[in-house]
Amino acid sequence: MPVIRGFALSLAALAALYTLSPHAAGQVAASADPATQIQIGNEAFEAARYQEAIDAYNRAIESSDPALVMRARKGKVRTALRVAEFELARVEAETLTAGPNSDAESQTLLGDALWGNGLFDEADRTYRAALEQEPESSRARFGLARSLATTSRLDEALKEALQTATLSPKDPEVHALVGLVYERLNRYDEAADAYDRYIALLPSSETSTMAAISQGKVRLLRSFKGRVPLQVTETAGRVYRVPFRMVNRKIVLQGRVNRTPVEFVLDTGSERTGVSDVTARRAGVVSVTATLTAGVGVASLRRLELGRADSIEVGALRIRNVPLSIRTVMRGALPRWQSESFSPLSLGYSLVVDYQRREVLLSRALPEGPADIRLPMRMNRLPLVRGLLNSKYPAYFVVDTGGELISISAETALSLAMPPVRRIPLKVFGMSGVDENAFLLPGVNLDFEEIEYRNVGLAVLNLRAPSVLLGFQLGGIVGHRFLSDYRVSMDMERSELRLQKVQAVATR
Repeated sequence: MPVIRGFALSLAALAALYTLSPHAAGQVAASADPATQIQIGNEAFEAARYQEAIDAYNRAIESSDPALVMRARKGKVRTALRVAEFELARVEAETLTAGPNSDAESQTLLGDALWGNGLFDEADRTYRAALEQEPESSRARFGLARSLATTSRLDEALKEALQTATLSPKDPEVHALVGLVYERLNRYDEAADAYDRYIALLPSSETSTMAAISQGKVRLLRSFKGRVPLQVTETAGRVYRVPFRMVNRKIVLQGRVNRTPVEFVLDTGSERTGVSDVTARRAGVVSVTATLTAGVGVASLRRLELGRADSIEVGALRIRNVPLSIRTVMRGALPRWQSESFSPLSLGYSLVVDYQRREVLLSRALPEGPADIRLPMRMNRLPLVRGLLNSKYPAYFVVDTGGELISISAETALSLAMPPVRRIPLKVFGMSGVDENAFLLPGVNLDFEEIEYRNVGLAVLNLRAPSVLLGFQLGGIVGHRFLSDYRVSMDMERSELRLQKVQAVATR
């Protein structure tokens, strides 16, 4: 049976952990007045009673007053995004902006909804349209800063995010973004301060869970006090060449953790470099804190320990003071050796995978090499490229060197409205166990610009949990099947995936 290596994610969109809950008895509003319903909805939203908020906004939307309907719909979009109901948010936001009286706030909400649906390019255009209407719109500037971060324009993103925090100091998402950008810039103390501000602004009813998780991240960052995170002594532009071998369609590199030998799987589908708990004990890596994670497999969140390695070595590359995931091997999940994963993108290194020469190149400033195909690549915690399904459905796919097949999410499959003639079950192993509901969807067309797949079968996976944690709907994953026909360059500096065709591939 086909096996797909799953990617693992640590917590990103914390607010989206809250799902819509049944409406409790006695919560039905006493008044049907639309203005009162909006007030009830706003109060419920602030108290994290999201189902109650949506119910109140729905009642207000029935009003004959267009101004009240607009206010109610805005509240509904915000609430839907908070609970990761991305499609609901998009439908309501498109309705909100369809009329002639659409304002900048409506445009930014549409941008947020498009972003939540993984339509980043469309969201960018919408945020810019909102800024044309209202140049000081804090949410539009937040959207712009977030987009700049995904294209690795980190200095610009930080400047924009800090200005947005000045305009909207009580918006927790803005401070979370500031923390994320500082973290990617390896400015851990400032990142921890920003995350602390985020925690302080959370609704009181959410702090028990969300603050505890965020405080875990703060503890990890502060554990680097007095150390230089990801410290490397190297000349500018140095390129490291590391040989690899293929094992079960996995790229395996020889490395070390705290000078302890480790065989790493090259895994761009993981947010952090990680080791098994067994390897962590051997290498003397101690857990500093814990977070929640999700990936391919069981549709749930699980605990993930986080620690700090004094050094990581791969080939001649030696990085000091490295944050690590420490993975407890789950029964029915991937074998332990696949828990040892090296994620160079998360460490700030671009890479080239040369399948013919069995060689990986690593560099902070990758030379621009030849390419037959160039795809724009966003780094939204994971590397993402845009594909087009059945000529009309755009979606972003994780570029996962640790994966095997080409897969799509169950939500993406549903949007295609093409139920399979027969359900072909797949046994899919991931970091979170077995996806019992995975199946093969035949007859799909998939394009990545000039790369065309016609009438192919795609694995359909439950990616709901990782989508919730990322804060946007994942379209799917492309792994070995997609990548192995090319010399692959993942260039973070240029935000580009370059693919050079090879004449013969000996990796299958």
